[in-house]
Parts: sequence; structure tokens; C-alpha cells
Amino acid sequence: MLKRPHYIALGLVGLLTLIVLNLPSHSVNQIKIGIGSLFLPMFGLAKSSHQIVDQATTAILPRGELIRQNEQLRSTNQQLQFRAMQSDAVMRENDQLRQLLGLQKQARWKLKLANLILRDPANWWQTVEIDVGTRDGIKPDMPVLTPTGSLVGRIVNVKLTHSQVALIGNPNCRVAAMIDKTGETGVISDVASVLDHSLVTLSYLSNNTNLKPGQGVITSGMGGFFPKGIPIGQIAEDSKTVEFGLYTEARVKLSANLSTLEEVFVLIP
Repeated sequence: MLKRPHYIALGLVGLLTLIVLNLPSHSVNQIKIGIGSLFLPMFGLAKSSHQIVDQATTAILPRGELIRQNEQLRSTNQQLQFRAMQSDAVMRENDQLRQLLGLQKQARWKLKLANLILRDPANWWQTVEIDVGTRDGIKPDMPVLTPTGSLVGRIVNVKLTHSQVALIGNPNCRVAAMIDKTGETGVISDVASVLDHSLVTLSYLSNNTNLKPGQGVITSGMGGFFPKGIPIGQIAEDSKTVEFGLYTEARVKLSANLSTLEEVFVLIP
């Protein structure tokens, strides 16, 4: 049998039912909305969870597809790097051509363009071979310049189609030199350091020569091989007295980068 509390509860439920049934329709709708709002967060959470699972499932790709996309990206990156290298090479070539054209316009002598074709590893800093020879009017002792007009060396051996160049710093390529602005003269004889072939020795300067780092050094025109005024380099350090005080010498930093030569000019009188 039902206990007394149960009868009271049933009575209250019945009373509430009668009250709801007798309420106006707009009041019933408001009650439904209020009850629905209590359970809406639960339904929304459930729906959001399903959406997250669906999105995660869609985002997960098969391993093979991921590998394929990774390889495609790597290939695209390599192609872009190669194109960037090609662009840099074209820019360097254009700069070299502009330098060559500028020197041809400024030079007082006839110039013959030549390409380096051989460099002996055993004499890397001593000689190079270029692709012009007797058929091009090349003769021994002709000066050789960089595209910017700096001294490289002189022709020492000539064949029909190619020639050998003794580089500045080679004992076989002594250069009569002069300190720009002051007129002090000396001789470029050989390299000043076995560790740095861009430094050469300027010897036989007078004892009262006042040298300072950064002073320009050019050909003096007194050696018979090189016209006056060709840039050689700059004084790299203070001078020093040698050979029992008979003369002064200094080190010169070459203007020409002999390690990166590709094209040169041969000066033809």
C-alpha cells in the first residue's frame, strides 16, 4: 500500500497538472522555454563534442599522403633554391660585363678579352693560362688586367691558341711601382707572406719615404713592360728599413683578387 507521503506527492502532481492545463497558451510556452533552457547546455556540449571528433577525423591524413606532400614541398624548395642561385649567377655575370665594358671605354690601349682555362694546382699563385694566343695578336711581356683595371701579371709564354700568364707576386713578374700622390718608386718582387698571397713586397724605396697604410700603389712605367698608372694595390702597413739601412720596403695589398679570376684583359700596344 502507498504511504501517506506518496499520496501527498500524487496529489501535488495532479494539482500541478490541472493548473498547467488551465493556464493560458502563452504561459504554457514560457514554461516550456524555461525547462528547455535548463537542458540546452547539455545538448550543445554533446553536439560540440561530435563536431570536434568529426573535424579531427577529417584532419588526420593517411601516412602515405603526408609523405607525398612532404616530398612535394621538398622538391618545390629545391627548385626555388636553384632558381635563386641562377639569378645570383646572372647578376654576377651582368656586373662583370658592365665592368668589362667600362674598362674598354676608359682604356688608352687596345684590350683583348680572355678567359682563364687552366690553373696548375702546384703553381696556383704563380701562373694561369688564358684562351688567347699568337693568332689573337698576343706576344710575351704584354700586361694582363682584371675587368676593373687592376694589374694581374704579364704574358710569359705564347702558343697559337693559348698563353701563360705570370701573376703578380711571381718572381718572374717583377713590377716597377710607384706610390700614388707622393711619386716614391720601388719594385714589386714577390709575395710577402706564404699564408696570404694577396700581400706582395714593395722593395727598394728610399729611406726617407713616408708611407702610411691605405696609400695607393700604381705602375711607374719605368720597367718597360707595364704602362704608367695601372692600379696595383694599397700599402698594408708601415714601412721598415732592410739590408743594413740601404732601402725601405713595405707590404702591398693587391687590388686584384687572384683566387677568383675568370676573365682578364690583355693590353695590346
